[in-house]
Amino acid sequence: MGDHNINRYLDEEQLRRFTAAILRDVRALEYMLENNLIETGKRRIGAEQEMFLIDEHWHPAMIGVEALEKIQDEHYTSELTKFNLEFNCDPLPFEGKSLSQMEDQIQGLLTLGRNTLRAFNAHPLLIGILPTITLADLSLDNLTPNPRYYALNESINRLRGGELFEFQIRGEDELLLKHDSVMLEGCNTSFQCHFQVGPEEFAKMYNISQAVTAPVMAVSCFSPILFGKRLWRETRIALFQQSIDTRSSHQYLREMSPRVHFGNAWVNESVLEIYKEDIARFRVIMADDNIPNPWDAIEKGEVPKLRALQLHYGTVYRWNRACYGIGGGKAHLRIENRVIPSGPTPVDEMANAAFWFGLINGMADVCPDVRKAMRFDDARGNFMNAARYGLGCELIWLNGKRLPARELISTELIPLATQGLKSAHIASEDIDRYMGVLSERVASKQTGAQWLVSSFNHMEKATRAEKMNALVAATLQNQKNNQPVHTWPLANPDSVRKSKANFARVEQYMTTDLITVNEEELIDLVASLMVWRKIRYILVEDNEHKLVGMVSQRSLLKYVVGNPDRDIYAPIPVKQVMTPNPVYISPETSTVEAISIMQERGFSALPVVRDEMLVGIVTENDFMKIASGLMEQIFAESGKKRKSAKE
Repeated sequence: MGDHNINRYLDEEQLRRFTAAILRDVRALEYMLENNLIETGKRRIGAEQEMFLIDEHWHPAMIGVEALEKIQDEHYTSELTKFNLEFNCDPLPFEGKSLSQMEDQIQGLLTLGRNTLRAFNAHPLLIGILPTITLADLSLDNLTPNPRYYALNESINRLRGGELFEFQIRGEDELLLKHDSVMLEGCNTSFQCHFQVGPEEFAKMYNISQAVTAPVMAVSCFSPILFGKRLWRETRIALFQQSIDTRSSHQYLREMSPRVHFGNAWVNESVLEIYKEDIARFRVIMADDNIPNPWDAIEKGEVPKLRALQLHYGTVYRWNRACYGIGGGKAHLRIENRVIPSGPTPVDEMANAAFWFGLINGMADVCPDVRKAMRFDDARGNFMNAARYGLGCELIWLNGKRLPARELISTELIPLATQGLKSAHIASEDIDRYMGVLSERVASKQTGAQWLVSSFNHMEKATRAEKMNALVAATLQNQKNNQPVHTWPLANPDSVRKSKANFARVEQYMTTDLITVNEEELIDLVASLMVWRKIRYILVEDNEHKLVGMVSQRSLLKYVVGNPDRDIYAPIPVKQVMTPNPVYISPETSTVEAISIMQERGFSALPVVRDEMLVGIVTENDFMKIASGLMEQIFAESGKKRKSAKE
C-alpha cells in the first residue's frame, strides 16, 4: 500500500513538501464534497479483525511475518508487532443477512489462520489484551520489519524529545511503568467496525456514533488485565493513548491533545472539520515522496486516493475515525469504531457490532441532532467511565438523564438498536441472534472483562503464571467453540498446572510485594521488620528505587555476634550491616539459570532488577513452590528422550 516509500528520516524541506500535499488533498476533498463526487444513498458495513498469535504455552509467538507469508490470503495483513496479525472483512450492504454473513467470513478466516498456524505450533487468539504478555516481548526486536512502523516509533520518540514513555493506570491494582518505544501499542487488539454513510448525513451520524460509544464499550469490554494487574475494564483505552503520546512531561501547562483521543467537540457540518482539526493539532510525523496530485485524477474523471491526507490521518487515532475510501470506482465516507476489543468470540463481536450499527441507525430516527440532547463533555465523560468500570458505570444520557449502564442498555438501548436494525431491513433471525446474545450478557452481568476478573479472583491459590496461562487457555478453548462469553464457566488453573510455561522465567513466580529499607535507616527497623513479616531478607534501595544492598538474618546475626561490645542504643544505619551491590537477576532469567546461580554462590535469595530498578525477589521457598511441577516436567522430558533413543 505504498508503505515502503515512507521516509524514516525527514528533513524540514521534506516535511514542508508533504504538508503541502496534505493541504492539496484537503482542497480536493472539499471540491469533491461541493460537487457531489462522494457516493451517497448507500449504507455498507465492514470490519477489521486484529488478533494475537500465541504459542503452545499460551505466550506470544513471534511468527507474524512467516505466518503471513504462509497464509497467502489477501484479507490478511501485518500489524505493528511480530505477534499480531489482522484480516479485513469484505464490505457488505447493510441489509438482509449481512451480520451473519460477516460472522461466517470471520469464522472462515479464523479457521484458515488456525490451520496455517498449526505448522508453527501456534494459534490465533481474539482478546483485547493478552494476559500472558510480558515486557520482554515488547522489545524493538519484535517490531514487524516495515518502514511505516520504524518511522512511527522514531518520529514519536523525536517529538517526545527522547523522554521515556510513562504509563500510569489505576484500577483494582495500579500499573506504573516506563518504556522506550511504541511497542506497548502491540498489547492492544480490536475489532474495528466500519459504517458507510453519505456525506450529507456524515456530521449527524458521526455525532451519534460519539454519543453511543460509551454504552457500546461498557457491554463489550474485554481488556481488564495487563502484566498480571487488574486495571480498567477496557484498559486498551488508557494504554493506547499513553503508548502513542507525543507530549513530553515539561509540556504539562499546555492544553495539548494526545494523538489517541475522543475528540473535543461535536461536528457541525462536514467531515472536513475532523480532518482540518487534526491537521491543525498534530504535526506531520511521516512522509511519502511518491504522492500523486489529486487534481490530475479529478481532471481525468477518476477518483483520487488522497494519499497524503490518508497517511497523515493514519498517525492520528480518534476512537471514532472518519475514513475516506474508494470502492466500486466511487469515493465514499465511513465511520470507523475503534473501541470494541477483539473477542471473546465471533458471535460476541458481531453482537457488539450489531449493537453499534443498530444504535446509529435507530438514533438517527428518534434523535436527528444529538447536539441538542447531550453535552459533548458528557459524551466524553461517559466514554472514560465506561472504559474504567464497564457495565458497572453510570452514564449521562439524553437530556441529562443519569442511569446505571445496565439499566440504560437493557431498557432503552437494546430496543432502540433492534428498531434501528429493523428499519435497515436486517433479517429477523440475525436481529434475534445478536440482540439475544447482548440481552443475555447484560442480564448475566458477565462481559468478557468480568469473566476475566472473576476467573482471576477465583484462582486465589494459583501463582501469577498459572492464573495468566489459565485465562488464555480457557479463552482459546471457548473461542474455538464460539460460545458467547456469558455462558463461559470460570477459568481453572488445574488445566495448566503441569505446563512448563508456569515456571520458565523468574518473573512468573517472583515476589513483587516487597518490604524494603533505605541504606540510611535504622538497623533495628530491619530486625523488627523481619520479625513482624516473618521474612529472612530485606532489600535495600536508594531514593530512586535502585538496588544498593541486601540484609539477611544471617548477616544481621553475624553483626550482632561480631560486635558484642556495641552500644545497643546507638542508631546504626543499615549501610553498615548490608551486603552492598548484591548479585541480582532480571525478570527474564530462566528458572534453571536462577537455580544454578543460587547453588554455585550458596545464595538462598536473589533480588530481581529491570532497568536498574528493583522489581522483586526470589527465594528458596519460591523454588519449593514450583519444585513438583518442575520435576514432573524434567522427568517427562527425560522419558521422551529415553523413548526416542530406544526407537
